[in-house]
Parts: sequence; C-alpha cells; structure tokens
Amino acid sequence: MIKKLTSIAITAFLFGCGSPENKDSKITVSSPNGKNSITFELRQGKPSYSVKHGETGIIDASEMGFVFKNGDSLHNNLRVVNTNTSEHDETWEQVWGEKQFIQDHYQQLEVVLQEETDQKRQLKIQFRAFDDGIAFRYQYPGNGTEDSLVIMDELTRFNLSNDGEAWWIPAYQDNRYEYLFTQSAVSTLDTVHTPLTIKSNDGLFLSFHEANLINYASMTLARENGTALKCDLVPWADGDRVKTNGSFTTPWRTLQIAENPGDLITSYMILNLNDPNKLEDTSWIEPHKYLGIWWGMHIGKYSFWESPIQGATTENARMYIDYCEKLGVDHLLIEGWNKGWTPQWYENAMHMFSFTKEADGFDLKEVTDYARSKGVSIIGYHETGSNIINYLEQIDAGMGLYQKYGMHDIKIGQVGSRLNMKEWHHGQFGVNYYRFVLEKAAEYELAVNFHEPIKDTGERRTYPNMMAREGARGQEYNAWSEGNPPSHTVILPFTRMLSGPMDFTPGILDVEIKQGYEGRDVHTTAAKQLALYVVLYSPVQMLADLPENYDGNPAFKFLQDVPVDWSDTRVLNAEIGEYITTVRKDKNSEDWYLGSITNEEARDLEIALDFLEEGAVYEAQIYADAEGTGYETNPAEIEVSSREVTSKDSLKLHLGKGGGTAIRFGKK
Repeated sequence: MIKKLTSIAITAFLFGCGSPENKDSKITVSSPNGKNSITFELRQGKPSYSVKHGETGIIDASEMGFVFKNGDSLHNNLRVVNTNTSEHDETWEQVWGEKQFIQDHYQQLEVVLQEETDQKRQLKIQFRAFDDGIAFRYQYPGNGTEDSLVIMDELTRFNLSNDGEAWWIPAYQDNRYEYLFTQSAVSTLDTVHTPLTIKSNDGLFLSFHEANLINYASMTLARENGTALKCDLVPWADGDRVKTNGSFTTPWRTLQIAENPGDLITSYMILNLNDPNKLEDTSWIEPHKYLGIWWGMHIGKYSFWESPIQGATTENARMYIDYCEKLGVDHLLIEGWNKGWTPQWYENAMHMFSFTKEADGFDLKEVTDYARSKGVSIIGYHETGSNIINYLEQIDAGMGLYQKYGMHDIKIGQVGSRLNMKEWHHGQFGVNYYRFVLEKAAEYELAVNFHEPIKDTGERRTYPNMMAREGARGQEYNAWSEGNPPSHTVILPFTRMLSGPMDFTPGILDVEIKQGYEGRDVHTTAAKQLALYVVLYSPVQMLADLPENYDGNPAFKFLQDVPVDWSDTRVLNAEIGEYITTVRKDKNSEDWYLGSITNEEARDLEIALDFLEEGAVYEAQIYADAEGTGYETNPAEIEVSSREVTSKDSLKLHLGKGGGTAIRFGKK
C-alpha cells in the first residue's frame, strides 16, 4: 500500500519554495510511530539534515552534497524547486531468511534542489523515516549531456549530538574487514568501516551503514573532530572516488536506532531499502548445512595444494560423502579440487588458478556422480587469489562446468589485499565486480557464498542467490593464529551481522584442536559452538569440524536438528560484547531454537519462555556447559538433558566462561 500524506501528517515549513529570491526552507518527516524524525534544512543555499528520536537529538545539522573533479561541486547556491511526501506500508515474504514476513513501513520526503547558476543542475534527496531508523540517498539525473562525471568527495556528514561507546574495525587495512573489534569512545575514532555500532551517552543504540550499494564506492566513516563523522568513499587506485556516466544514484545512508541492543538485530531496514526479488525461479536456491574438506586444511592435517597430504582427492571426497550420508548432511564443500594451488596461494600475487582443470588425484565427474548416488550435493569452489583478470576470463567456463554436473552452490574467494593487486575490494571497482559475479552466478543457477567480500548491504533481497559471505574474522583464525577471543562472537551480532548473514563456520566440537597446530584452540566451549548456529545467522551453515569428531558424539544431534531457515527471530536479552540470547522459530515446523552465549565471564541467566505457543507443551532438549566447564577448563564437556516446558515456565541457564547453551524446543 502506498498512500499520500495529508498536510497534517507532516510538519513542514516552506518559505519561498521554488523562489530564487529565498534560499531558506525547513521540512520534517517522522516515522509512522512518530519516534524518529529527519529534518531537512536549506540555509543560505546549503543543504543539511538532522535527526531526532523523540526529543533526543541524535544528529545535529549536518552538511550534504558533492565535490566533482576539476574543482566542480554541488553543495551550495541551491534552492528548493519541489517537495513530495508519501507513506509506504507493505509486507513482503523472504525467499529464505531470519524472518519470513517483513513489514516495510515508512514515511518519505523527496526534495528537489536546483542550482542558481547557468547550469541549473538539479539534485534530488530522498529521506525515509522508519520506526527502527532513518535513511536518505541522493539522485543526480545529470546535466542533459553524455559527459562523464567523477565524484571526488561526498560531503555527507553525521554530526553526532552526543559521544558514546563505539565498536569498530579500521578502514584501509590489507586484511579488509578481518579484524577484531575495538571498543572506544566515538571521539577517539579515526576512519572505520560500517556497520559502525554505537551506544550513545544518552542510552540509545545506533548503527551507521548503507543499503543497496550499486555502481558506487562503499562508504567508510572518518572522524573529523569531536563526534563529527564524515562519509569517506573508498577510492580507485588513481584517486577517483566514483566514476559515472554523467548521472548517479548513491546507496542509502542508513542509521538504525534502538532503545535496546537486541532491537538492532531484529531491524530489517537494510533489506527494506533494497529492490524486490528479480529472480523469477528460486526453486534451485536451497538453504542448507554442509560438511567440508576445509578445517583439516586449516589445522594442517591436509594441504590445499597437490602434495602427499592433499585434501581434495577423489578418495577423500568419497570418504566425506560417506560421512555426509552417515551424519545426515546433504551438502559438501571441496576446496582445492582444481589446478593452480601452491603453498604460496594466499600471498599477494597474480596467481593463475584454473577453474576447469582438475588437480592430480581428483575426478570431478566421479565425485559428483558418487555424491548424487548418496543424496549429497557438491558445493563448488572458486579461489581467485584476487586475480580478477584471470577469473573473469574463465568465469563462464568455470560456472558452466558446475552447471553441467548439476551443482547449485558455489563459494568464491578473493584472498589478497587488493583486487588485481591494485584496487580495494570495497571501492567502486570491487562493488561492480562482486555484483557482476553475483548476476553471472544467477545465470548459471548458482547460489553464492563470497569470502573476502564486499560488505553486505541487503542485496540478498534482490538476488536471493546471494546467500552468505565472510567479511569478518571467522573460525579459521582459531586454527593458525592467536585466535578470536570469547568476546568476538558476542560483538559480531551487533556489528558485522547487522549487515547480513555471515559464513562464520561454527561447529568445532574438538575445541582443543587435538589434531591441529600445537597450542591452538577455538577459545569457546563446545556448547557455545552449538549455540552459535542460532546466534550467528546464515542460510548456509558449515559443520566445520572434522567429520570423525561428529561421528558418535551425542551433541551432534543438535547440529542435525537445528534449521537454517526461520519464520521468526527474537532477542531475549543482550549486552554488546557481554552476552546474548536469541530464539528463532523453524520455518518448516512448530519448533523453536535458543542460543545463548557469553564472553570471557561466566554468567547465570533466567529466560522466560513466553515466546512459546500458549497452551502448548514442548520438550526442551538442552545442551549446556557441564559443571566446571569454561573455555580454559574442560571446554569440550557438554551436559545433555531434557524436560517438559510451557510458555508459562522459565529456564535458568548457566554459561561457563566463553560458554553457551543451545536448546531445541520440540512441540509435543
């Protein structure tokens, strides 16, 4: 439903609208529940905006506009020539997701500005006020010529009204988004990636990000002074920020606003700001769990490359397929099956991978035929090594090969600090590259899992074959580095995960990595590894451990049961970096699942079960840290128990240090 607002529904003060003699105007648009408001103001020909939550100021008047190449700009000497307000309210269904039905309800203000110069160029700004945040974007139609236009700076600022605690990772680093989060005051930041999450001093929880990033540079945030943040567009190697054909539409600049941290997680504003599904047939897109010849490579049991301990062999693939059949897992990822892998594969170089030629000892047809006979689907893998020239020359042949063998899933890696050893992964070049590959994959009916990706900005709504991506420090860091501290996974839901699903690769039950590099472990309890399947959302979840560690393990029953596609999601309690308890309802049954995790501190939580259906009886199948268990002591021990519960009951959970609890509520 789309309806026009009456003049009563929007507070507007227009002075001389359309008149070249007066350059001042002020217009406010509020969210449907009236809590969040955006005020656009034109003062002496310069546009700005501000944001409030109720009577609380969030963003003070902040500059808007652009600087183009050769000293040209579009940010002053403007007047308002038109305004339009409307309300939009619809509910749409996700193909897959953490919530099946999503309401898209906002009030919108469009302002058209025009220069008072001979060019008389126009600039449209769209503002949307949601109950869970605000968003705006620019649309520049061009000047009527076919001349190219290069953006050198987007002047968008976010002048925060108050300081606060921020959780952030640095921008412009070689490992892209793969850094531990730092917690510090906003007033101490340098330049950081989004999503940027802030707990403001007035108690509100904020997340700055962007939505619908297409043919544009991604936005980082640079602190200028105090608590003033500015849009900093990731440049091309030649210093240009955005190259256009003379017109452009920016991504939505987004600010999610919540009164408690869990509401940031259950906000779907980013998805709502993307275009509806463009794929007519989505029957081939299947959320799933999968095994992989992967963890063994990271812990040193196998190699990625051809060697006496080569992981991707036909023999190993058949063994893993047999495990899939035995364990009830219907997908298998095989990395390193193709030519081009060397011990230096991860180093910055223009590695020459083949995407059609098999490694010695591997037969793709034999493997896919055998998998099919066992009811197992093989997931393809393309590691580009960031040699995008080489990859794009072979992409049709490589994806066509997977289509030939009936495969519908692909993981695509871009290991390297720069694409083609030259361009940032998250500049305009990278943005366009990843979108091209995603659309190409759709042509071959391949669902995509990007590693070393561009950040998620909600495009999974438009292309639901965009299943998951990495874009943060995942499980593999526990195999060969100092690892991720227990607090890492209680920060991710409020930061990286706000942008979209992550292929974190949980499920290590051998948490002390007895077969791996000496001194390495995953810094969690095994029960927490189970709980991560509920807390860290992805429609494709890896069962990352060696399959022999699952075989005969009673805790594996939870990993067999837990779904990857949900009808509803709720956060029952949360404190950023401390703990979180999430429940999700299975899309294909009446069952609910709970995941509760903590940081380095042990804690006791009492959970009300009022999310369960009233009057119904459930069996709570509980997988908890055993007595005395923590990430430093006896971490692998899980206590499995069950009891009958109803919506009127509550459960007391004990989480050991770095621990967690996972529960299946099976409706009886």
